[in-house]
Amino acid sequence: MTGLANKAVDVRYAYKASLIGAAHQFELTDEGLSWQIGGRAAVWPYGDIAAIRLSYRPVSMQSRRFRADIEHANRQRIAILSTSWQTVALVAPQDKDYRAFITQLHQRMEKAGARARLIGGIGPKLYAVGIAFLALVAIAISGLLVRALATGAFAGALFLVGFAVLFAWQVGGFIRRNRPRTYTFDRLPQALLP
Repeated sequence: MTGLANKAVDVRYAYKASLIGAAHQFELTDEGLSWQIGGRAAVWPYGDIAAIRLSYRPVSMQSRRFRADIEHANRQRIAILSTSWQTVALVAPQDKDYRAFITQLHQRMEKAGARARLIGGIGPKLYAVGIAFLALVAIAISGLLVRALATGAFAGALFLVGFAVLFAWQVGGFIRRNRPRTYTFDRLPQALLP
């Protein structure tokens, strides 16, 4: 009976990446991260996981979508998403289950003594391109706004202000959340979890 008391409870998570495809299924077991995607399946011991990258990846059907990219020591990769396709028009968030699974994965890896690279956000080069793009759009909108005000086109100026606010909210949120960073097993980046 004592052997059963020491055994950790298996944690499961599944999502559908597309409407047509099979569900992606994951389980945290005593042996490691067990996964099944279509016809492929494996169990990765926690110590063999080389890297985890957490990021915020919104899409048109779901603005609150998070992603964990997990890399094995042999360079094989899998992705875990926080949303699941339900119907043709519905992509459902699975915030609570995703957060619990990712948190538990990190806890089990730490307990196993894993030495994985823990990365948050997007790559530094892509982030720099995003910042440069944001700056160029800000300069362009500012120039158009000054011109609209100078020529008395107040409706156009109002439209530009509205567009700038919407753009800053959408793209600015993506850039802010996906700032490149490293983190530790016990301090996961909250901006990259639902």
